[in-house]
Amino acid sequence: MNQETQESSFFNVKDIHSYYGESYIVQGVSFSLEENQILALLGRNGAGKTSTLKSIARADNPVLKQGEIYLAGESVHDKKGFEASRMGIQLVPEDRRIIPGMTVEENLILAQVAEPIGWSLDRIYESFPRLAERRKQEGTTLSGGEQQMLAVARALARDIKLLLLDEPYEGLAPVIVHEIERILLEIKSQGITTVIVEQNAVAALKLADRAVILDTGEVVFSGSAQAVLDDEAMRLKYLAI
Repeated sequence: MNQETQESSFFNVKDIHSYYGESYIVQGVSFSLEENQILALLGRNGAGKTSTLKSIARADNPVLKQGEIYLAGESVHDKKGFEASRMGIQLVPEDRRIIPGMTVEENLILAQVAEPIGWSLDRIYESFPRLAERRKQEGTTLSGGEQQMLAVARALARDIKLLLLDEPYEGLAPVIVHEIERILLEIKSQGITTVIVEQNAVAALKLADRAVILDTGEVVFSGSAQAVLDDEAMRLKYLAI
C-alpha cells in the first residue's frame, strides 16, 4: 500500500474509525486529496465505502469514534452534520432523497433557504439543461438519471467545497452516465473537490485523479487512479474487474 503525507493537502482523512452500534465498519482509513481533484473510493460491497462518506459528512450513523478530518485546514471531525454542510461538505446519497410533492425548482430553492448559497438557479439550469426543461415537474417523477442530476444540482445550490457522491451511476443508461461525467468534469473545473464511491470502478477511475481501495474497512491502496487501471492483478483481487 502506498503511504501519503497528508498535512499539507486540501482535504485530509486521518485514521478514522467508525461504528454502527458494536459493528466496527471503518477501520483506520486515511487518505488525502488536493483541491480540484477527484478521488475514486472503491472496493467490493461491504468494504466500508458508504460508511466512510457518511463519516466525512458527519452523519449520525456510523458514529465516528476516532480519527481526524480536515478541509482547507479546518477540522471536520468535531462538527455536527449541519455544521459540516455549512463548511461546504455536501453528500449526494445513493437514494438521492428527492423530496416528494415538490417540483425540480422547489427542491433547488429549498436547498438555498439557509446560508451559505452556492450556484444560482440560472447557473444550475445552464449546466443541467434537462432540469431546466423539467423545472415545473415533480422531482420524484423524473427518470433515474434526471433525479441524479437534481441531487447533484441541489448540492451545488449550496456553497460547496467538497462533493461526496455515493453510487452516482447506479442503474443509469450509458448515455446518462456520460452526461453525469460531463457534469462532474465541469464541477471539477469550477474548483470543487470530489469523492466518488462507485461500483462501476473503471468509469470512476477514468474520471479520477486519485484512487483509494478499501477492503473490510481498511485501506489496501492509496495512489493514482491510473496505477489501478494499469494493475490488473490488484483490480481482480479487490474489485473483481
